[in-house]
Order: sequence, then structure tokens, then C-alpha cells
Amino acid sequence: PQMFPGVAHFHTVRVAQPAGMYYTTEFLNQLCDLWEMRGSGLTNMHGATGDIVLLGTTTPQLEEFYFELTHKMNNDLGGSGSNLRTPASCLGDSRCEWACYDAQELCYQMTQEYQDELHRPAFPYKFKFKFDGCPNGCVASIARSDMSFIGTWRDDIRIDQEAVAAYVGGEIQPNGGAHAGKDWGAFDIEKEVIDLCPTECMWMEDGKLKINDRECTRCMHCLNVMPRALRIGNDRGLSILVGAKAPIL
Repeated sequence: PQMFPGVAHFHTVRVAQPAGMYYTTEFLNQLCDLWEMRGSGLTNMHGATGDIVLLGTTTPQLEEFYFELTHKMNNDLGGSGSNLRTPASCLGDSRCEWACYDAQELCYQMTQEYQDELHRPAFPYKFKFKFDGCPNGCVASIARSDMSFIGTWRDDIRIDQEAVAAYVGGEIQPNGGAHAGKDWGAFDIEKEVIDLCPTECMWMEDGKLKINDRECTRCMHCLNVMPRALRIGNDRGLSILVGAKAPIL
């Protein structure tokens, strides 16, 4: 500390993020102004936990920061250390057509239920909840948490055969137009959808797309490529995966 007084103290602060990470400009301005005054001004939006991570402040500023954040801004601290980390969810029903359950609501309820475990270490090691509204896994719950909540469905994928024909005929752009702007050639349903199915449960028959739903693993690839032709089923819910996080998406 004598040689490097500027970093003699370097506390990192975690701030609880709202479910789905929705912010108002007013809140972000307040938070940045507060951190400029009480800390280094460096932020990480967001850390692997999902929290807003504020990097670097001194010990005397901690209680001052906490008071203003919780009493004046009405925002809670995030979880850190050997306890429950702040739960995080995707946008869920609020924005996404693939959502199979209300991920934001479940994230909020679980946060309220386990609020004490966020701030008073009660676990032997850190523990994370993550909430993915569908198998696309935009929160990467499997890779980033110990208990994953992943939306899914139990009935068949809904197929609009007219839209399938429109994709094959080039009338509708695949991938929602995300790959527009470059000549990728004509859409090839065999090459771009059927042959990429991990369980080989899809095929074309008499000009119609067929799916053996009993073999489908809900990888979402076909639905993402042809969103106007394929839709998730109506019997929706979620799967809960418990265990150490995996190093994959």
C-alpha cells in the first residue's frame, strides 16, 4: 500500500440487476453518478453472475455507497462470496416469442425467497440460479449456474406447411433475415435444417416437412432457421437441471 496507494483498497461491489435486465435511463445515470463519486467509475455490465459489477473503491466509501444505493435508489445489493449469487433471467414473456414460462416472474420470486442467502453467507460454496425461458438459452444457464431452469414443451412442434414451402421457394428469408446482406445462395432445407438435426428426426415427404417429435431434443435449430414455419408446442413448462455448471453452452 505504501508503494501503490491508488490501489491500497480496491473493493468490488455487486448490485442486484432487475429480472430481464431492464433499466431506465434515470436509474443508470444515478448509478453511474454515485459510482463516480464513491468509487472508481469502472463498471462491468454484467458479470458472469449477472450482477452489475462496480470495480474499485476504498473501505470508507462502502457504507456510504450502500446507504445511497439501498435507501435513496431503492436497489438491493447482489450476492458474492460463499452464498447464493444473484439470480438472473432472460427477457422471457416480455419480449420473446419462444418463452415457455414467465422467467422474469420466477426469477423475481426466487430472489425474494432467498434474499437472506444473498447477503448472509449460509452456503458452503457459491451457488447460482439462472432462468432460460426456452432451450435457446440466452442466459446460458447450463454453463453459468448450478441450478438451471430451462423452458420447454411436451407436445409436438407446430408446422405450417405453406410457410415451409415458402422458405424452400425463397419467398421467406431464413433465420428471420439475420444473414441478409451477403449472397449465401438459395436456401437448402436439407443442408441447412434437416441434415443438422442432432437426432435426425426430420425429413421431407411428398413436399412436406415431417418431424418425429418423440426423438426431438428441443435444440431449437430448426425453429430458429424457419420461425414462420415452425413454432414451439402449446403444452409448455420448464425443465430443472441441478448440478455443477458445465463448461459448455
